[in-house]
Amino acid sequence: MARGKAKREPATNGDAPPAKLVRSSHKFELALPTLPKSCGSVLSCGQGEFGQLGLGEDVMEKSRPALVDGMKDVVDISAGGMHNLCLTRKGEVYSFGCNDEGALGRATNDDSGAEFLPHKINLPAPCLKISAGDSHSACLLNDGRVYAWGSFRDSHGNMGLTLEGNKRLPIEVLPGIKSVDIASGGDHLVILTEIGHVYTVGCAEQGQLGRISTRAASGESRRGKKELLKPGVVTLRGKFVLADAIWASTYCTYYKDRNTSKIFAFGLNNYCQLGIPNPSENVVKPVFVPELTSFTDVRTITGGQHHTMVLKNDNKVYVIGRKEYGRLGLGDVPADAKTLTLVDMLATKKVVDVSCGDCTSFAVTEGGEVYAWGMGSSQQLGTGSEDDAIKPVLLVSKQIQGKRILKVSSGGQHSLFLVEDKPSKERTPVPDVSKPAAKSKKAATMEKAEPSSTLDEASSSVKSDEVTKEASEKPKTNGTVPKDKNDGGDLVSSSSTVEETADNKPSARGRKRKL
Repeated sequence: MARGKAKREPATNGDAPPAKLVRSSHKFELALPTLPKSCGSVLSCGQGEFGQLGLGEDVMEKSRPALVDGMKDVVDISAGGMHNLCLTRKGEVYSFGCNDEGALGRATNDDSGAEFLPHKINLPAPCLKISAGDSHSACLLNDGRVYAWGSFRDSHGNMGLTLEGNKRLPIEVLPGIKSVDIASGGDHLVILTEIGHVYTVGCAEQGQLGRISTRAASGESRRGKKELLKPGVVTLRGKFVLADAIWASTYCTYYKDRNTSKIFAFGLNNYCQLGIPNPSENVVKPVFVPELTSFTDVRTITGGQHHTMVLKNDNKVYVIGRKEYGRLGLGDVPADAKTLTLVDMLATKKVVDVSCGDCTSFAVTEGGEVYAWGMGSSQQLGTGSEDDAIKPVLLVSKQIQGKRILKVSSGGQHSLFLVEDKPSKERTPVPDVSKPAAKSKKAATMEKAEPSSTLDEASSSVKSDEVTKEASEKPKTNGTVPKDKNDGGDLVSSSSTVEETADNKPSARGRKRKL
């Protein structure tokens, strides 16, 4: 990731001359988000051998949500593979869980139990949004700067967060560029800038960066991992995409086109989780999600390894993808869902938020009820059982009885719940419009013209105000990949890292328990 002062020379494309800078004619700027008004306490359940429950060294598992001490006035939660982030109404970020690769963003001591309890991360400004992946974390500050820490991983193991390796403390990702949103997949990070450009960084083996060829995705090409670990802007047919919303699931990325409000996607589609009806190999460039799958009137998109859940503006929940373990919530259905399908059991509920773990799904209603379904083997559903739930189950337990749930976030083998507290009169941080991210004229120009290291020479001088056209055609593939006999028919390229263990239970990749 680029580091240093905002004033800098344009990046170069190998030995190619510097890219020609192009001034944008955009007249719009997206606004920074504001912190949610409602705040609460944090509960956790599932497996906690690496501290991801935040309940101390003596608690290794919880079958129902349990209170995490000290986590008050929290407005947002994000569960990663084996770690968590909590954002308070003051804009402070706390972390707990596995810190093997720096995902906590702070120093820990193996003997102190610092991974098993929440501790604050030192950041240069109040935070507005957090996101956690498998082994990385990120946050959006109230001046538009994005900071990240930890590491990305691919099928070969640890990739590092930058070309320098893992980062155990927060570093700025896009110096001099003001951003308004972030989203973390399993091992990739998506950033939306104030003028609608979409940047991606991390693993590209499933196409989730939307700008890396299949050949370069392994990081073994002439450029190595430079194109992967240096944030680059996403283009379509040589033109900058313009978006006003972004989402990420484990191996997929989605964005909403600002001009047409249509959803585009790229990444893994072996179970149609991108919304492309026919199972295919990795989709490495943005593709318009056809109306056939009904990705329209979208409020939010979330997803796990092999399924996607969409909450529409009518407060209805729809799912698409793999059916195993009940992750779709459709009951005992005979086949995977290749188009968005309504979750019938929630059809009469007004759902306001949805979230997914690898093989789990959750829905929060307007009244603060939580429904859970999917894989329960690690007790991450919070139902008190290790059984899978093939249909939505209303959570009922002592800790949440009579209380309003604000949000759920599910990780590898655990889940977090945000339970509303009494309203506080204390003021919360707001976007710092008086102090935008420091930006020289040259850096401002660079924000409107992608550095040439992420574009080919033919497209580096294309003006960014050209409107992205629809890409309704199917993505190109490199041939048919045979079905995996041991995994229910996954269609995955040889470089993919979406395998599940022999008993079809997902496993956290690259994690080693400390002795």
